[in-house]
Amino acid sequence: MNDAINEYLISTIGSKSDQVLQMEKYATENKIPIMEPLGIELLKQMLRVKQPKNILEIGAAIGYSAIRMAEATTDSTIVTVERDESRYQQALANIKETNLSERIDVIFGDALEVYETVKEKGPYDVFFIDAAKGQYQQFFELYEQLIHQDGLIITDNVLFKGYVVDDQEGAQKGRMQKIGQKVRAFNNWILNHPDFVTTIVPVGDGVALTVRK
Repeated sequence: MNDAINEYLISTIGSKSDQVLQMEKYATENKIPIMEPLGIELLKQMLRVKQPKNILEIGAAIGYSAIRMAEATTDSTIVTVERDESRYQQALANIKETNLSERIDVIFGDALEVYETVKEKGPYDVFFIDAAKGQYQQFFELYEQLIHQDGLIITDNVLFKGYVVDDQEGAQKGRMQKIGQKVRAFNNWILNHPDFVTTIVPVGDGVALTVRK
């Protein structure tokens, strides 16, 4: 998507609360990765269509996406996992400030180690993956069994700033390129999964929408 179209689409996004704007400013200033504007709008629209009762998120960060998901649904509960203690505490504070503590449950720990805690709060209608890119497949394989048969799995950053196609032979491979290779491997895996159908939407940093066959 060229810059002019991207800027036009961003200009169509409605107003945001002061709390959301403050979180976006904080994330930018402190280099905390949050979902890109058009990506979060797609996520919210998918939730409006799906109307889930229970949402699981891997990668709470400062609570931004969980709060935005709560905006799009009136009676859903959200379970979100964060392994960084500082961001976990920030998420709790932000969620409390937006009066969403009763709807958003933040679990502190590594998503690959807190399965039993997450399981107790399930099953889930929507599963949102937005954490360590190199572990996407592990997250998917571990938690897809907690998702309802007609559930929706949403994965962010599946185009990873274009690095998924930046594989020039002989080029010096930096950290971003290596992560891009891992994301591409995940994409290849999920796109060819015998039990799921996946579509990658080139919005934001790339959003994958996955449902069971």
